[in-house]
This record gives sequence, C-alpha cells and structure tokens, in this order.
Amino acid sequence: MVKLMLLLVLCLQLEAAAAAAGTQKVESAQDGGAGGANTISHSLALVQRLEALLLQGNGSDVSLRVETPNAEEVKVIQVHSLVLSLQSPVFEEMLLSRNGSTLELKESSDCAAVFDKFIRYLYCGEISLRLDQATPLHKLATKYQVLGLQQGITQYMTQNLAQDSPSGHVAGWYEYALQAGDVTLRDSCLQYLAWNLSSVLQSAEWLTMSSHLLMSLLQRSDLILQSEMELFAGLEAWIIQNEPDGLTAENALRAVRYAMMPPRELFRLQTHSSVLARYQESVRDLLYMSYQFHSASPMHMAKYFDVNCSLFMPRNYLSPLWGSPWVISNPTRDDRSISFQTQLGPSGHDANKRVTWNALFSPRWLPLSMRPMYTETGAMQPTRVEGGRPRVIITPATSSADFAGVNFQKTVLVMAHQEGKVVVKHVYNFHQSTEENGDFLAEADLYRRTSEYLIDSSLHLHIVVKPLYQTLISTKN
Repeated sequence: MVKLMLLLVLCLQLEAAAAAAGTQKVESAQDGGAGGANTISHSLALVQRLEALLLQGNGSDVSLRVETPNAEEVKVIQVHSLVLSLQSPVFEEMLLSRNGSTLELKESSDCAAVFDKFIRYLYCGEISLRLDQATPLHKLATKYQVLGLQQGITQYMTQNLAQDSPSGHVAGWYEYALQAGDVTLRDSCLQYLAWNLSSVLQSAEWLTMSSHLLMSLLQRSDLILQSEMELFAGLEAWIIQNEPDGLTAENALRAVRYAMMPPRELFRLQTHSSVLARYQESVRDLLYMSYQFHSASPMHMAKYFDVNCSLFMPRNYLSPLWGSPWVISNPTRDDRSISFQTQLGPSGHDANKRVTWNALFSPRWLPLSMRPMYTETGAMQPTRVEGGRPRVIITPATSSADFAGVNFQKTVLVMAHQEGKVVVKHVYNFHQSTEENGDFLAEADLYRRTSEYLIDSSLHLHIVVKPLYQTLISTKN
C-alpha cells in the first residue's frame, strides 16, 4: 500500500513537471507524412522534481541512519523505498526484511562522507565528484550493486589518471582496484604508472608505493624511463624511505637489469650506493654476469648463457642511445621522414658501434596487400591513398655483419595531452612497420584539431629501438 501511494506521488510530480513552463521538449519521429508521431519530453523536469522530493522528504517512508564504525558521525536521510528498490537490489532486499521505518547502515568514514551524493544519484541519475571521492563512491556502488554508477566511476578514474593531486592518487586507486577485483581499473593504473614512470619517480607518490605494486612495476619490460640507472636511483630512495624487510629489498634489487648499465655506472654503484653495499651479496651473481656481458662478444656470450632472459632485455629507454623523439607538425598533410642513430646493442662490446635508421611517417599508407615491392636499396616507398591509415616504417640505412645475432624490436611511443600534461597514450611494438599492429593511431582522428593526440597541432612520437641478442645452441666444454 505504501509503495502504491509513493508511486502516485511520483506520477503527480511528473504531471506537475509536464506543466512547468520552458521545460517541454518536442521531437518529431521520422515516420513521414502528417501522421508522424511526436515525443514530448519532460525528463529534465522530472529529475529536478525527484531531487526536490529527496531534499524535502515529502512522502518519505524510510529513514536511513548512516553510522561510522566508531559512531563518530551519524547521518539521517529521509528516502523513499520505491526509488531505492528500483535502483539497488541490495536495498530492495534490506527494505523487504526491515522491522521498522528506520534502516541502520554501517559505513566507513570516507563512505559516510559521500553517502548523500550516492543517494542523490539514485534519485537523479547523475553525480559530480572529485578525485578524493571516487574510491568511496565506487565502494558504495559496488556494495549496493548499483552497476551503472560502478561502471561510470571506473571510467571516470581511468580517464583521470593524469590529474594532479597533492600526494598522488594512481597508486591508491591501483591498491583499491586490486582489493575490489576491478580488473579494468587495476590494469589501467598499472599501465599508466609503467608508461609514465620517469615522472612518477619524481613524485611523492613513488615513495609511498606498496611493495606489491613496486614489484609489479619492476618486473615489466615496457617501463618507459630515461635509463636503468634512473630506475635504480628511484628504487634506492624507496628502500631508504620505507626500510622494507630483507627479502623484499633483495627481490626488488634483483629485478634491476644491471646489464643495461655501462660498466662505469656499475663501478659507481658499487662504490657509492649504500643500499647496494648493504645487499650486495644478494645481487653479486647478477653483477658478475653483467660484467661478463659487457666484456665478451654477445655472440660468444650467447653460446653459454640465455641472453633472452630479462637481465639482458632492454626496457623502453628514452636516452638518445636508444632512439629519438619525433615531433610531426600538421601530421595529415604529407609524408615525413627522419634519420637517427642508436647503439648497436647494450653490450659494452658494441658500445662504439652505431646503426643509422630511416623512419618514415605516412598519414595515408597503402594496405599490405596493395603495397609495391622493395626498391633496390631495400627501403619501402610509400604509396599514399585517400582513406589510408597512418603508418610508421623504420629500416636500417645500411646492412652490416654486426647485425648477425641481433634482433631489433622497434617501439613507437605516442604522446597525448591529458589534464594539462603530456603523457604516454599508446605504445606500439613492431619489427619493421606499424602495420604489423593493425591499430596504429586507429582512434587518434588526426584531422580533428581538438584531438588529444595533437599538441599544438603536432603529433608527438618517440621511437625506441631495442636490440635483443639471440641465444645460440649451447656448446659443451
């Protein structure tokens, strides 16, 4: 009976909204002819009336008593059981089994602080929030199974990872997503931290990071940063700040790729790093193998060791030894090309050997099935067609016997403007052309001036060439 009365109140509210001046919206259906149907919409006015119903408590049949664990704060909100039941199956079950007109709820302090916003969403279908309110609102949406709000806040969080906050928020969101089982949010946070690690290492958020998140990052090969030495410096600062147990510190230090540091940097670490001096025994074997890696020919090294393990695998280093930035102004206009040099390989044996690369960007590249043959120099010639897709092609300027045993993986980092800062938006790995990915800049819409991929009308790329040594058949002594 109560629900029927409340439903009648809501209907009367809708009728009043329909009569409100200036709120009517009439849309004609595309039926053709004079008999076409029209739609009269008062949805905005209805939302406003429902919000007023909540604020004024008219027709309320339930009181929500929201308490924190220590009863430090108590909120009482007058609500309507029909609205809550329609929006949340959890509320529906609780309301059916209640004994009186008051429903007592226990919420954490952060959730209690935003509970009014949460209830308003159930009435109005919209919500405004700040970075610090995202997690408690997501908790409430999850707890009461309001799936639309839960998904909406997850999307909000993934779209606001680059927002500035006093102490950082991405690491906290990652920890929450891990606990809540939100795989989409977890992976988005981890990817953002990995792809923008240089800036993360300079933030206050880095030193407060959990050991679990730290290890998740250290084990990745797609970290984007200046050099492995930059990563070690950040790890050293984290260990000094957090004073982890011995096993945690040793595992973290063993995840550093010392072979990616030249011998002079390794010597400096061993003589100047207090953290390495303390835990040197736990990484002695890695340092020994790194010195071997730099002193011997990679081809000779590959006969006895697995050079495809993570110790000998470069990450995405921004240092000039590994690639080059590339700013392409007005990228839809025509083809562009640049040349740059990289070190042949990370081994000290290859330290003085350079490879010259030619990179071509074409905004409208012909599909693979229609591409012309190679020229005599081995370079691809672009064929531009209307409706073609953007592509990057990277080829060595010359061939060399030194290339034997080395497999070059190319990586293109695509920057974007988000929340007033430049961040890495996409990472594409390939061997010769980004056509191997199939989705290179598929969502960029470079013709739109407001595209987040364009920074001052330019496309900002960074090319990284990662030389990977190939393991040969093991020889017996």
